[in-house]
Amino acid sequence: MTDASDERGARDEYTPRLVYDDDCGFCTWCAERALEVGEFEAVGFSELTPDQRARLPADYETSAHLLTDDAVYSAGEAVEQALVRMVPELGGVVSELREFELYREVREGLYRWGADHRDWWGKIVSATPPARE
Repeated sequence: MTDASDERGARDEYTPRLVYDDDCGFCTWCAERALEVGEFEAVGFSELTPDQRARLPADYETSAHLLTDDAVYSAGEAVEQALVRMVPELGGVVSELREFELYREVREGLYRWGADHRDWWGKIVSATPPARE
């Protein structure tokens, strides 16, 4: 995350942007599910504006991101923060868990495993990626 001053569950002035690989069927499916439940704007890698790209890490194409008014969340933390926005009741539990290094390591490890196996996941759940339309 680029800014530690955020308050979990705080309302953003602008709709948070869920940045994802829009050339991946599994990633597209996940983004569509998030849009069904939460208030996000989905932005594929191929649709990023120069300003949005400038906020992301140099290796932004290796994971999903959540852009808020004052923070950038990447990888497992992006998924975590999207889930907290979709299910606000999780906020307190997540806030407590974040205090533990083991939780953060497991969160990121699970994210990386899922991301590294997205071709396999795409055989189970998938949607037509916008970049391929």
